[in-house]
Amino acid sequence: MTIDVPADLSPELNFDTLPPEVQQLKDDARRFAQETVKPLVRRLDQAPAEDFDWDVMRRGHEIGLTRAAVPTDYGGLGLGMLGVATALEEVAAVCPGTALVFGATMLGQAPLLLSGDPRLQARYLPLFSGDEPVLACNAVTEEEAGCDLIIPANAPHARNVMTARREGDEYVLTGKKRFITNARFAAFASVFANMEGSPGATGLTSFIVPLNLPGVVRGPVADKMGYRACLGSELEFHEVRVPAENMIGGEGEGMPINMAQSNMARAAVAGISTGVARGALEQAVAWAGERVQGGELLRRHQFTAAKLADMTAKVDAARLLYLHAANTVDTQLPPPAYEPAVAKLFADRAAVDVADAALSLVGARGYLRSYGVEKMLRDAYGTRIYEGTPEVLALTITESLYAEDDAE
Repeated sequence: MTIDVPADLSPELNFDTLPPEVQQLKDDARRFAQETVKPLVRRLDQAPAEDFDWDVMRRGHEIGLTRAAVPTDYGGLGLGMLGVATALEEVAAVCPGTALVFGATMLGQAPLLLSGDPRLQARYLPLFSGDEPVLACNAVTEEEAGCDLIIPANAPHARNVMTARREGDEYVLTGKKRFITNARFAAFASVFANMEGSPGATGLTSFIVPLNLPGVVRGPVADKMGYRACLGSELEFHEVRVPAENMIGGEGEGMPINMAQSNMARAAVAGISTGVARGALEQAVAWAGERVQGGELLRRHQFTAAKLADMTAKVDAARLLYLHAANTVDTQLPPPAYEPAVAKLFADRAAVDVADAALSLVGARGYLRSYGVEKMLRDAYGTRIYEGTPEVLALTITESLYAEDDAE
């Protein structure tokens, strides 16, 4: 694994003070979110599903959001998951969909970062350091396989998985991926396909696939409930020939790569969920601090105070969990499973709970699009789906609790 991390990062991270370079990206991301993204949030949310704002991406690219995890040797910031997660919280507090564009690009980079392959890294990672933004995507999800591609025990039962076969110095990929964030515009995808002849997904193998290759078809954009600033679409592969050197690891080694990248990404996704919760909390605090009911500010009513206290406790707890998870990912090899899964499970729940409470506090206005609170509630459900549903996370966490027993 070749992710750069700050020299002063350690398993005993002081959460009161972030490393200076991480704090700088966090501050830059906050200004980007407040000055560039916030004025556009309503338009981005209500635009047609196919609309995409490249100007916003350019501004985010300028501060390093497309290359935060890329090693400095390849023109990146080298800040690891701690830098990615803290920056994405800032963006997600304003617009989770915008945050996910950058998060999904990092996920597309993840197999390259994990590979330790200097040839592939030198070919693809410098793309993110040019003058114009470049996006990547990670193509795992399929119509029928779903979670069977991320739960090793389910791999033999996966159905109709995209296939790969070796022909000389190439692999031929055939199949369809669904719900792939950034697929419409990504320069390349990290693709997971099952080797022909292997049952289910037991021969899952990882490839880096440029999306301008013959046979690649970018499918329709999904019309989503939330996260509308980022586009999710299908990718079809019709006998796509990929150089053998673009394989990550070896044949049949895709499942551990997929699990490792999920462990990396879950810390960042927990940062996004925390941002959603924080954004909803901030709107509730502002409303309760100016709304008068019964001759008193709303915040002075005991039931309101109890709600606000519970909401802010959940936001703070979610942040501590994702900071701890990101730090363990950056300082342990392979990336651990337990801490990111716990962080995401808690933060995802906090996002839904806090957004729901915020809408309740704001009342009828919270139900109106113009106030933005209902958007936070719609967005809150998105992170519960990608990079592990609560049910998948529960399996991961429980397996960690019983790891020693199962090893006996």
